[in-house]
Amino acid sequence: MRWDNLTLETDHSGADAALFGADSVTTRTFDTPEFRGITFHEIRARSIVNRVPGASRMPFEWTVNPYRGCTHACVYCFARRTHGYLDLDTGIGFDTQIVVKVNAPDLLRRQLSSRRWQGEHIAMGTNVDCYQRAEGRYRLMPGILAALRDHANPFSILTKGTLILRDLELLKQASEVTDVGVSVSVGFTDAELWRTVEPGTPAPERRLDVVRTLGEHGIGCGVLMAPVVPFLSDHPAQLRATVRAIATAGATSVTPLVLHLRPGAREWFMAWLGRHHPHLVPRYERLYAEGAYAPTWYQRRITRQVHDLAREYGIGPTRAGERRRVRPPEPAPSTPSGPTQLTLL
Repeated sequence: MRWDNLTLETDHSGADAALFGADSVTTRTFDTPEFRGITFHEIRARSIVNRVPGASRMPFEWTVNPYRGCTHACVYCFARRTHGYLDLDTGIGFDTQIVVKVNAPDLLRRQLSSRRWQGEHIAMGTNVDCYQRAEGRYRLMPGILAALRDHANPFSILTKGTLILRDLELLKQASEVTDVGVSVSVGFTDAELWRTVEPGTPAPERRLDVVRTLGEHGIGCGVLMAPVVPFLSDHPAQLRATVRAIATAGATSVTPLVLHLRPGAREWFMAWLGRHHPHLVPRYERLYAEGAYAPTWYQRRITRQVHDLAREYGIGPTRAGERRRVRPPEPAPSTPSGPTQLTLL
């Protein structure tokens, strides 16, 4: 493996730099309970704004990802395959070998200042979570948000992490000068399922607390109801319970997304399924026989059920390809200044 020559607290260049597009690599471990068993590979990246491939289904063109690998350890994470590009294991290695782009804030500020940059929307948290546990130690997001704010560059964040509340003030400041979208991922509220399929994430109710808190501070927050896990979280009563909890938290929208199993994630998820729910393995093999995505009829059924429930509970579903944008209203001249109130477009 191309990481074999890395040792604790030692810088390397050459082959490793070529592999990561970096000037140096430092490997660290921290002997603290929250990071025990996790290795961090600190790199100085050469670029931080990435173009999304044209064939992608994503409704945005540019992303920023300060981390690769994720301690959330979601067994279904589609980003697992990207660890294979680094000759890293896409299973436990994805959960425990975290690449940290330590120069991300400075690099982003420099790239946003370039004459070639046209101020396009930047999405974050679309590959791995930018508010995973590592962010508590490395604190890359405050610098990233400050750069986007200072350049009035529109952006959106998708997260399962509660750490985003640490940066609440920066989000409010950015929303005063540009379009800001925030979404939290909550696919289900089943505690037993959460503990086994998303073992490194905050509990679903804590994530919904984030939605509630952001709303209380004037930042509208949508929920990506993802993934809906076939035969484990798709019963009508489960869908109702999840949408009801999302509505109670004050989400501005709910967008369902059925589990998809790309190479890398598929093998890891199916191994998990065989250990925890072996009776479902044949059903999954049939459901996903044609590829990474569940059949269209199944996706449409789930989408219709969730959208019906969203209307029942008074929240509007976001159609595919749409982004919820946040914009501050024009202040009333005669009203004393107070907390920022944001208007959803």
